[in-house]
Amino acid sequence: MNFKRTTLDNCADEATGLVVVIDVLRAFTTAAFALAGGAERLLLVSEVDEALALRQRFPNALVMGEVRGIKPDSFDFGNSPAEIALADVAGRPFIQRTSAGTLGVVRSQKADILLTASFPVAEATVQAIQRWRPHTVSFVITGIFPGRAGAEDIALADYLELRLRGERPSPAPFLQRVHESDSGRIFANPARPDHPVIDLDYATALDRFDFALRVTRENGLHILQKHI
Repeated sequence: MNFKRTTLDNCADEATGLVVVIDVLRAFTTAAFALAGGAERLLLVSEVDEALALRQRFPNALVMGEVRGIKPDSFDFGNSPAEIALADVAGRPFIQRTSAGTLGVVRSQKADILLTASFPVAEATVQAIQRWRPHTVSFVITGIFPGRAGAEDIALADYLELRLRGERPSPAPFLQRVHESDSGRIFANPARPDHPVIDLDYATALDRFDFALRVTRENGLHILQKHI
């Protein structure tokens, strides 16, 4: 099994084989909690206008996500896993748009198999990849962009790669890197109500769920569902 890494800017060309799109803070942490709460599926899009247009097609759907970390007024939910974990979402489809994670999914068109990942589904992701036994695993580090080093996403990529190599590292240092990352420090700022500090607890809830997050493409849609 060979490993490579790419970024949001380069994943359209470089993400091949089995692709794991990583967004720890917070898209795929929030997605995991939505599916754990009984959400039917998530439709992932890259633009706000796409999300709102899909809501017209799927009137039962709830729209969640953010633009620059802030919930658009037209969305039902922001990008907070703590908020989603407390909401009644059973049986409802979701439409998700974020500034990093969902963009990485939409752009990774060369993927043979497409997963998304966060710490709550880490071991389930490892087990799913091991069952597929791909020749190449590409990690898309979506948190790298101007002003952000993506340390929280790199931490998960490092952890997943070690597990896939058969090692059993202590998770504590990797989870600590989430708290200490550029993005993680935003959640300690009380002036940022769209970034509640409790979201860090959800984002570092290692192996909370027993399912991976798989994206399939159908009729032009990117559909995220549980994979067990």
